Amino acid sequence: MKRVFYLIVFILLMVVETLIALYVHDDFIRPYVGDAIVVIVLYSFVRIFIPEKCRLLPLYIFIFSVAVEVMQYFKIINILGLENNSFAKVIMGSVFDLKDIACYGIGCLILALYEILRKDKYKH
Repeated sequence: MKRVFYLIVFILLMVVETLIALYVHDDFIRPYVGDAIVVIVLYSFVRIFIPEKCRLLPLYIFIFSVAVEVMQYFKIINILGLENNSFAKVIMGSVFDLKDIACYGIGCLILALYEILRKDKYKH
């Protein structure tokens, strides 16, 4: 049942992220909220396959997100010869920004809080 919950959350958030990417061209929702949501999308995806026993998952998601951002700093898209591939640029990103890392951190803090609340829920 938990896997289905995470699958539904994943699909809904992917739709939200897609709508933001396609239709929102502002200075707050797209660059900041979208980056915070993307770590929740990743978390939900992983939880489909590992619904339990990975309480540090928010930390792992943060480390992964920072690693992707660092790869952007080193222009990994260009190194791989994918600079003309729109799909790769959307998935990997192409511009390093410390603000993105801050947004990933906020999203992962929300996930950590969720983990704490979820853990407390199952204690009772």
